[in-house]
Amino acid sequence: MRIELIKKEKNFIEFVLEGERHTLPNLLKSRLLQNPKVEFVAYKQKHPEEDKTYFVVRTKDEDVKKVVLQTCKNLLQELTELDKKISAALK
Repeated sequence: MRIELIKKEKNFIEFVLEGERHTLPNLLKSRLLQNPKVEFVAYKQKHPEEDKTYFVVRTKDEDVKKVVLQTCKNLLQELTELDKKISAALK
């Protein structure tokens, strides 16, 4: 996966996730929307066969970088816990 920053302001960021289709972008979008500090989140793919996902996030007067990074860290913790539980259940 590669990330290309298109635009960044205090409470707005636009970037491209290369090598991703819908699974990870949809998960990130849903988690960001659960955060009351987030005003708007959207992603799109310009073509169905393209593996580039264009992401936009706007926060309510919060540092968008901190909000996105914290959301990613929280997702990593959740997925790590899921991995442990599945590994234990399948032993």
